[in-house]
Amino acid sequence: MTITWLGHSCFVLESGGFRALLDPYHEVQGLPDIEAEADAVYCSHDHFDHGWTENIRLSTGKENPFTVREIQTFHDDKGGALRGSNVVRAFTAEGLTVAHLGDLGHQLSEAQLSALGRCDALLIPVGGYYTIDAAGAKSVADAVGAPVVIPMHYRRGSVGFDVLGTVEDFTALYPRELVQAYPGRTLTLTEGTPRQVAVLSL
Repeated sequence: MTITWLGHSCFVLESGGFRALLDPYHEVQGLPDIEAEADAVYCSHDHFDHGWTENIRLSTGKENPFTVREIQTFHDDKGGALRGSNVVRAFTAEGLTVAHLGDLGHQLSEAQLSALGRCDALLIPVGGYYTIDAAGAKSVADAVGAPVVIPMHYRRGSVGFDVLGTVEDFTALYPRELVQAYPGRTLTLTEGTPRQVAVLSL
């Protein structure tokens, strides 16, 4: 299975030639609006930077290899009173599970962790302000226990919303040897992928 980061919280999961597009965006500082072709689109919530599908071309006819589990969560730590709801999704194919946390705004309860189950890779917001911050993300990642953690929804230089923290705020919480900076935007996930915090590049 391949995991390709398109920026912000947008990824493509690909298995057997089937492309699942997650959280397409527009009007994110420093990034062009998403234009992509996919076989399926999943949005964690309907905000412009996570649920913008106007420039997505949907293919038809391919069988979806992914089993998808949905866990209802919130965009804030006030039960959704500030920013509404958020859907966490776990995508399973090839015996591997990748969880996309969307704009999670709180720690996961025991019931939510149980519903999420075992994950091989975790796509997690780390920038704070609108979501959990770096320390909160580390706590969630530790609770989930996925061997591969991929940060998203952060600021890097002039890319990303000004109010967000940087990816370094998050990676600094891990031993240096666990942090892997990739020269590209794609990680190939297998059963043998070593434990790491994978920082993908655009």
